[in-house]
Amino acid sequence: MTLRNNTNKNSHTLNENLNRRLRSAFKKTNYTKMKKIIYYFALIALMVSCSQNSDKKAQLEKLKVDYEKLSLQIQQLESELNVKGENIERKSIPVSVVDANECIFDHYIQVQGTVDGEQNIAVSPQMAGIVTAVYVKEGTAVKKGQLLAELDAQVMKESLEEVKTQLDLASNIFLKQSALWGKNIGSEIQYLQAKANKESLERRLNTLNEQLKLAQIKSPIDGMVESVPLRVGQMASPGLPTSTIRVINMNVAKISADVSETYATRIKNGNSAFVSFPDTGKEIETKLNFTSRFIDPTNRTFKIECKVSSKDVELRANMIAYVKIKDYTNEKAFCLPVNYIQSNQEGKFIYIAKQNNNEWIAEKRIIKIGMDYNGIAEVLEGINVGDKIITAGFQSLNSGEKIIF
Repeated sequence: MTLRNNTNKNSHTLNENLNRRLRSAFKKTNYTKMKKIIYYFALIALMVSCSQNSDKKAQLEKLKVDYEKLSLQIQQLESELNVKGENIERKSIPVSVVDANECIFDHYIQVQGTVDGEQNIAVSPQMAGIVTAVYVKEGTAVKKGQLLAELDAQVMKESLEEVKTQLDLASNIFLKQSALWGKNIGSEIQYLQAKANKESLERRLNTLNEQLKLAQIKSPIDGMVESVPLRVGQMASPGLPTSTIRVINMNVAKISADVSETYATRIKNGNSAFVSFPDTGKEIETKLNFTSRFIDPTNRTFKIECKVSSKDVELRANMIAYVKIKDYTNEKAFCLPVNYIQSNQEGKFIYIAKQNNNEWIAEKRIIKIGMDYNGIAEVLEGINVGDKIITAGFQSLNSGEKIIF
């Protein structure tokens, strides 16, 4: 009896251990499956989230369109269900409006240029020689033809004196031969030789005088001396930077700039322009007086120039200037700030306040815009004179909603 009881107890213990292990294995199996399922769901959610993030803009536009359609359907159903003519209270949205009026729309192109004098000349000697005198310094006001510097021309001066002496003798001989020839005394050949000798010396004298002028450096314009690198005793030669005296006339300044060939058909001589100088804070109105017909192949630009008077502003050569060129004008346009204009899949649109009986509602209006400049857009179609354009409070507005202003 005791042995049987012990056997039953051992069997019961074995069964319990087996059941416990089976339950543990089952739990582990379920846990693994659940873990895999959670991973799968997390992966799917991640993929959906990525897909949504990649196309949120398109979804937002679609939802806006759907929302507008639903709003119109709701209003239509409310009016159909309101058979008794009861007033359905709709909250009015406060907005701001402005009357649409025609305006002149101007478009400008702005480029950076540099200032230079209309006459900016580097004057150099026309022959080589030693500098013997410099008569000007930086800042000296000079007149056209004024002597600036002089080179050594002693040899030419001596040759000139020698030729003058010879010419005096030849002139006297020619006068006497002319008198004798007038009395039929002497031969014709003597008369012609005396005449030829005199004329030859006159031409040589003129040549020496012209050569002597080459040793003089004179100002070709009225202006101001800007730089004088020449020094007495220095060897000067034509064309060398160290042998030039710069003279600038800034009474009329020239502004030069390069413009992209994109605007080649819209930029012409006579176009209005505004030139501003950041260093002085002033702006001057002018017109283009030169547009190049040559496009630089290295940067695909062409040169433009305009002139301004320096009476109202002090200008210096190589000063930076900004040129604002008017390249387009529409005298009968509607001008709107670009932040009033919205866009969706249908295109560009604004909201107009439209009167409906005794109340005002918002009306969505598709518009066609042209060019824009400095935050202002040119509206070509979709607006009429007198329309009340909603300028504030339109961000969350929908077509057909009740408004107040």
